[in-house]
Amino acid sequence: MDSLTQIVLGAAVGEVILGKKLGNKALFWGAIAGTIPDLDVFAKFIVSDKMSSMLMHRAFSHSFLFAFLMAPIFGFTLFKIFKNSIATFKDWTLVFFWGFLTHILLDVQTTYGTQLLWPFHNRLAISNVFVVDPLYTIPFLIFVITIMFYKRSNPKRAKINRIGIYISTGYLVLTLFFKLYTYQVFLKNIKSQNIVYNRIETGPTPLNSILWYANIETDNNYYIGYYSLLDKDKNIKFKKFDKNYALRKKLKSYRNFNRMNKFSKDWYILSQTDDGIIYYDNIRFGTDGFKFEDRFFFMTQKISFTNNDIEFESQRNSPKEKTKDTENPKSFVKIFLNRLLNRIKGNK
Repeated sequence: MDSLTQIVLGAAVGEVILGKKLGNKALFWGAIAGTIPDLDVFAKFIVSDKMSSMLMHRAFSHSFLFAFLMAPIFGFTLFKIFKNSIATFKDWTLVFFWGFLTHILLDVQTTYGTQLLWPFHNRLAISNVFVVDPLYTIPFLIFVITIMFYKRSNPKRAKINRIGIYISTGYLVLTLFFKLYTYQVFLKNIKSQNIVYNRIETGPTPLNSILWYANIETDNNYYIGYYSLLDKDKNIKFKKFDKNYALRKKLKSYRNFNRMNKFSKDWYILSQTDDGIIYYDNIRFGTDGFKFEDRFFFMTQKISFTNNDIEFESQRNSPKEKTKDTENPKSFVKIFLNRLLNRIKGNK
């Protein structure tokens, strides 16, 4: 999840463990604990290439091993720094352990996933909540801010914090039911359209849990479709994309191509422009166009050839989708939000 969400969750965890002893300081140190796993983004300063940096994100620092190994180290450090505090070594260790663990478990529920069982490299991703979801974060944030105005000895403080945790957790459980329901709708449409598929992956679209996408793989194609819980018409139109085996064969000998495929879990589309530029669309992270005719992908990479390998350069959209509006960041966001809101409201 985004940094603000992890800060809020960590603060609530800190309150549960140390709120009665430290008051608002418990919120602060809980927020710090909830932030630490994401410091792996600074890997880009210690590795030689962008690909390694990307693959290191949500790896060791988002694993059970990290929580068990690092929590006592951070706990001991804080215990020594604040020798006169009433917080014990056990208290500090629990703040960091639960701060790390809740951060990791929340990230598992996103499409990006985490290497929860590191050093095993498979990413676990439930995909029941988008990486930024205001319906999860904002109510939770309000409760955390509210308790800051109560003294640590006031029983209302702990009660309000518990309510915030219950509501936010309840929302996550609700998204699991949404995922199960929409999954069945997608399966019904696949069957009715006689699509023989090898695998399917579903998840929520940005900023909400009402509009869901499905990526479907067959032997030669990918199909992408959308379904909103507000749709009156449950007949889904799937857009088909060719796997482009000719380009795949051309690139399969390159190490970085195979590393990127592992990251995308082989959910990708290759396309080539008339002037020979190749683009790699990672379709696991969805699109920013929700109509049948749209072809916008959030994670588009331009491929360039080096002496011994290939490199990936992030693009907003491939040239076929570029316009003055999509090139202007403010216009791009406005267009995207309008498209998203209109599609959430239901199909026309």
